[in-house]
This record gives sequence, C-alpha cells and structure tokens, in this order.
Amino acid sequence: MKLSAKILVSFLAFTWVINSAVSQNNVIDEIVWVVGDEAILKSEVEEYRKEIQMQNQRIDGDPYCFIPEQLAINKLFLDQAKLDSIEINESNVTRMVEYQLNEYIAAVGTTERLEEYFSKSIKNIREDLRTQIRDQQLIQGVQQKHFEVVTLTPSEIRKFYTAIPQDSLPFIPTTLEVQIITVEPVVPLAETDAVKDRLRDYTEQINSGENSFSTLALLYSEDPSAVKGGELGFMSRSGFVPEFSNVAFALNDPSKVSNIVETEYGFHIIQLIERRGDMANFRHILLKPKIPQVQLDTAIVRLDSIRNGIVNGKLTFDEAATFLSADKDTRNNRGIMVNSRPGSQNTGTPRFQLSELNQDIARVVGDMKVGELSEPFIMVNDKGQQVAAMVKVTTRNEGHTANINNDYQIIKQMAENARRQELMDDWLQKKIETIYVRIDPEWKGCDFKYKGWLK
Repeated sequence: MKLSAKILVSFLAFTWVINSAVSQNNVIDEIVWVVGDEAILKSEVEEYRKEIQMQNQRIDGDPYCFIPEQLAINKLFLDQAKLDSIEINESNVTRMVEYQLNEYIAAVGTTERLEEYFSKSIKNIREDLRTQIRDQQLIQGVQQKHFEVVTLTPSEIRKFYTAIPQDSLPFIPTTLEVQIITVEPVVPLAETDAVKDRLRDYTEQINSGENSFSTLALLYSEDPSAVKGGELGFMSRSGFVPEFSNVAFALNDPSKVSNIVETEYGFHIIQLIERRGDMANFRHILLKPKIPQVQLDTAIVRLDSIRNGIVNGKLTFDEAATFLSADKDTRNNRGIMVNSRPGSQNTGTPRFQLSELNQDIARVVGDMKVGELSEPFIMVNDKGQQVAAMVKVTTRNEGHTANINNDYQIIKQMAENARRQELMDDWLQKKIETIYVRIDPEWKGCDFKYKGWLK
C-alpha cells in the first residue's frame, strides 16, 4: 500500500517520538495512533479521559482501549464531514461552549480549580471546548445526513419486538397527567419595602468599596448562583426573563450596579462582568419577600372555597383553572401541566413520571386515583415562590414492562435506533477497512469494538 505524503510525515513523527522516548526518557507527548492523515496523541487520550470523568460518564472496560478507538471513529466522521461539506452554526457553538464551561466550573467550584484540573488556562480550556463542540456538531451532521431517516414497517417493528429477550425490554415507570389550580398569597407591602431597602444597602456597600458584589451575593443571594458569587455565566438575552435582560444588557460599566429589578423570581441587583458579542456574563443578587403564615393560610382558604364549588357542581375544574388560577403557564390550557424536563422522553407532553413532577406535587399525587381532587396544599413553584395549590389526576398509567400493545411508539423508537446503529456500524467497518491505521505496539492489546484496526 502506498503512503501519501501526509501519512508518511505522521509515520515519521510517530517513529521520532518513540525514538526520543528511548534516548531522552522524558517525552512531553507521543503519537499512539495514526488514522489516515491524522495522528492521535497520548495527551488527547488523557484529555478525553478527564472530560469523561468531569461529566460523570462511565466507560465499560479499559479507558485506554475505548478512548483511542472513539477518537479514531471521530476522525473518520470528521473526514466525511469535509466530503459532505457539513456546515454548523457558530453562534450555537459559542452558546454551548459557555454553557459547558459554566457546568465545569459549577462542578469543581471555581475557575482556578478548573484550570488546575485540566492543567491549562481558562482561555485554553475554552478554545479546546470550542474545537470539541464544533467537532461534535460536524459528526452529528454526518450522522443525520446518512443515518437519520430510517423507515420500518409495522411487521419489521413487531419482528424486532419478538426478538428482544423479555429481560431486555425497558421498564416504563408510572406516568400521570395532572391539572393544577394555584392561588398566590398576597405579599405585604412592608415585606417588599424591606427587600428593596436591603438591596439598596448592598448597592451602597459595593459602591463605597466596603464589600464586593460577589461577597454579598455569596452571603445573601437567594439564587443557586450564590455559591459562585452570583455569577450566571455567558448567556444571550433569550436566556433571561425580559425584565432582567432589558436592564442587564443595558449595563456597560462593570464597576456599576443596576437599579433594583423586579421579576417573577423576586427582586435583583445586577453587575456586568464581561460582554462577548451577543452574549454577556453577569452577577446578580436575588432576594425574595417573605410571605407571612397568615397570608399562606388565607390563600389556602380561598382555594378551599374553589374546591367546594367544584365538588358541589357549581363550576368544573377546567373552568376554575381557566378563570381563577394564578398559574399563567397552565390556565390557558385548562390547568393541564406540560412536561418541560430536558432529556425526558415525555418532554412536550402532559405525561410525567413522579420524579419529573415538582416534589411537592409528587408527594400529593403519589397515591391519588384518576379523577380524584386533592386538598389544597402549599408548594414551592419553579420560580421558588410559595403558592397554594390544588391538583387533579386525569390519567394514570401504572409502571410496567414495555409491550407493543401499550407502548408501540417506544418499541418503534427502539427498533429505529437499532437499525440506525446497524447502518452506522456497517459504514464504519467499511471505512476502517479502506483507511491507513498505525497503532503503537503498546496500545494494541485491546478487544476493540470494530475489526480491522490492526492491519
């Protein structure tokens, strides 16, 4: 087999690095695989291992067998992306980079700890993340182009189902569909004024240099970002509620503190950290007015009166949810809750597993029957506010092993995914058989997923 100039250079580089290891016994990096014109460095393998560890992903088997093979597979897809002229949205890449970076920082606690973990500056971590996410987008583009469209007949789906061992079928957890009515307790003006006074005091402390914004956020903010000194990470305008973004994105001086901003979450003061294109990083301090117990009790009484009207037939639950509920997310939908949990197979539908419901609601509906109406109770909504609530279970599907009669769409998706994987495996196997591969002898003793790496 003739080698291209690039492959020959890679091979010579591989030989040089190994020889250097023998002569110097002090190698900074080394080539462990060569795939086509591309080299895989030992440092790449280590970097990939750290990222997997950071994301709490599990690897079955030896990571030093799995990771190089996965990197080699990625390079095959990236080569195809060039042939297919796959294009990606760079602004989406930027958003994903900042999101992932924020997740990393949240996992380890501080930027400094992240730099220590990866043994590189935050600038270099960001640049590497950009490369990785761009590559992921390109790979997904290839997979969507070649393997996304899979059409199976009902008989093929049934054949797939009958071939699956019963113990391999997924267990479908109990799901419920729930309607909700809420009543918001009245917040006394004195409580609102007290919160604003505290925020004005914090602003004075920051402006006078008595305390830093991040210190006050860490001590007093009632937002999860408090642990990071109130820092929210790079986000676009659409990442915030309008009241917040209108004020935040009007800030230009990082030394200034915004006026007090009221949103559905409470009251904020905001400080600009850095602006980068259409994205910006802010700190904020969030305070929420405290609701006295007497106001919570009043809201319960109001909701109990609505419940009695429903029970006595004076109005229906649908009517009460539409005209009397304070929950703006559901009142235009007759009180029907919609699952917005990211990654759930029920996202966008009214179906919820108990674990996907608000924990206060889950405790109430756990043993309720279809058509049953709960007693009023106090819950903390997704805005972190205490409200009085009442729920009704409209549908309940008990947990069971998936079957083709009740869970046809799930079985269909499983069959389509299996077919996609078959097509992808066949495509990769043919690619491997026709491409030059060179593996360091010390990295050959593996049981690889695909055949043909060792030539």
